[in-house]
Amino acid sequence: MISSLSGRVVGVSLNHVIIEVGGVGMQVQVTPITATHCKIDNQQFFFTSLLVREDSLTLYGFLDAPSRDFFELLQTVSGIGPRVALAALASFAPLEMGKAISDGNSTALEKIPGIGKKVAQRLVLELREKMAKHLVGVAGTARPIWSEQLNGALTGLGYSTKEAELAIERVRSNLGEAANQFDLSELLKLALSQSGKR
Repeated sequence: MISSLSGRVVGVSLNHVIIEVGGVGMQVQVTPITATHCKIDNQQFFFTSLLVREDSLTLYGFLDAPSRDFFELLQTVSGIGPRVALAALASFAPLEMGKAISDGNSTALEKIPGIGKKVAQRLVLELREKMAKHLVGVAGTARPIWSEQLNGALTGLGYSTKEAELAIERVRSNLGEAANQFDLSELLKLALSQSGKR
């Protein structure tokens, strides 16, 4: 299973991004919102989900782990495949959709392309309890997207989880909320320059 991907952006379209990894261009399916975060020649990190079929291998990319996990959870419901799950994440943030499900608000879910009344009701029926527990666990623990991306990039470079967290904390104390305005490559340079490890 390919759970993450990091490399240079060489192509961007409305629904996919091409990332160059070791000289190979990997096509990653994304939401339009995610595509707008990707710029040609910039380094990009994705949390990924790999769909294996007889005739294809398809990678789906996300800017944070909760979105990737939610994408996979949605597909456990009968009638929801990867395209509909991706459309759902293009329509709602994971926490917003989780709240709609836990509140039993199937009407809001019907606004998602590919989800009709029956599938929306099935979503609520099958995931309501899981969502209620999930939202309690997530409350107050959500991390900024840049923090998740930087963590993945640092651990990919050989940092331990603890070392990565310390480096992220130094970046956070230096930049504060402004960290959201920086590209991953700039944040990574800053994190590396502030630690003795290269």
